[in-house]
Amino acid sequence: MVPGGVSYEGDWSACYRVNFWSRIASRVLWRVGDFDYRSEHDVYAATKALDWLAHFKVERTLRVNVTAQKSPLKSLEFVTLRIKDAVCDRFREKTGRRPSVDRARPDVRVHAFLDGTHATLYLDTSGEPLFKRGWRHGVADAPLRENLAAGIIQLTGWQPDEPLLDPMCGGGTLLVEAAAMARGRAPGAKRAFGFEKLSTFDAQAWSKVKSEQREKHAELRLFGSDTDPKALNAARRNLAEAGIERWVQLERSDILERGAPAPRGVMVANPPYGERLGSADELAAFYPRLGDALKKNFAGWRCYFFTADLRLPKLIRLQPSRRTPLFNGALECRLYEFVIVSGSHRG
Repeated sequence: MVPGGVSYEGDWSACYRVNFWSRIASRVLWRVGDFDYRSEHDVYAATKALDWLAHFKVERTLRVNVTAQKSPLKSLEFVTLRIKDAVCDRFREKTGRRPSVDRARPDVRVHAFLDGTHATLYLDTSGEPLFKRGWRHGVADAPLRENLAAGIIQLTGWQPDEPLLDPMCGGGTLLVEAAAMARGRAPGAKRAFGFEKLSTFDAQAWSKVKSEQREKHAELRLFGSDTDPKALNAARRNLAEAGIERWVQLERSDILERGAPAPRGVMVANPPYGERLGSADELAAFYPRLGDALKKNFAGWRCYFFTADLRLPKLIRLQPSRRTPLFNGALECRLYEFVIVSGSHRG
């Protein structure tokens, strides 16, 4: 484990494979240097000492990102500038030229992490964040990031031979991720990566990784619904762009009224909550009705609700069998599991 992530060792094929196939990672960073520091000058000197010319060409555009925990340095903006200067000065001394800076669409991203005494420098092998799969077309209100949606699906324990329903599907992110997972679709199949701009790029190894196949489940029972026709149109476009529309059945309906599409299955939903959509009073009135609808129409189902509204279990009047803490950006959330049985859970 490292602050904010996990670490692993592997060759470049492993790096390509993680970028191409990981459904829950945000970025894959390559550690290229680490050192102790006490001042901005220390950071500049240690950064400049690294052989950046071995990693990418001077023609590549550059961006530097810095994050810190308990760093004694007063200004992250200033240390970001010093790291950028150190990289560029190394190129200028060796080649007489400096890489250009492009904050919007850089070829190369340098990431630095500072704690109280130690700094680590990385090159970003992903480029754009990995949750950007390249399929999102229609954008509904407050969509989930794709890697968070994939993680939620995995936490439910859903298997491709089980029916899956998202009754508040919005733009269809949960359904797209579930279908792509079951069909063996690589989440990185429709996008480019930062490692393609590095000097170490091995086109043959990359081509081999892209040709790898995963198990494909042919018979899927995936269902989605929403009350908003605009959201359903967005979901249809997203499903089509991801190439999995044939495995998902969409319809316009209200979760409080619709029936279960099968006797047993998995429901997963990202209902509205106060930080996102709807007022606290509206949600306080909605949740008890939701609990009643689940008991009436979904006996035999495992139901999962991802929300930042921690009042949900009390107001829905059902006892969660599991609560998994998650974060949606900086927002603390929970994934609640409710196993719906006929009658009541109360003894």
